[in-house]
Amino acid sequence: MKTIHFSIKGLVQGVGYRAWLYKKAGMLGVSGWCKNLPDGSVEVVVSGDPEKVDALLMAMQVGPSAAQVDALSRLEEAPEEKGSFRIEH
Repeated sequence: MKTIHFSIKGLVQGVGYRAWLYKKAGMLGVSGWCKNLPDGSVEVVVSGDPEKVDALLMAMQVGPSAAQVDALSRLEEAPEEKGSFRIEH
């Protein structure tokens, strides 16, 4: 099991990034959550099989067509997430 916690910066709010991420995470069968932050970034925690987490990480560097990802920054370690992926508000 692999868990990563990071911030995504760029044009990632108001472009369907969280909904896109929710769908991708569901397709891959990983757990975790994502939420918008006041600074315009999106915070994400993802847990799952290492190959699936890495696949989602690669996809997140591009995002949906309307998004422009400038940087992914690793944050402090987070506890392992179980269950389905969710969008937090």
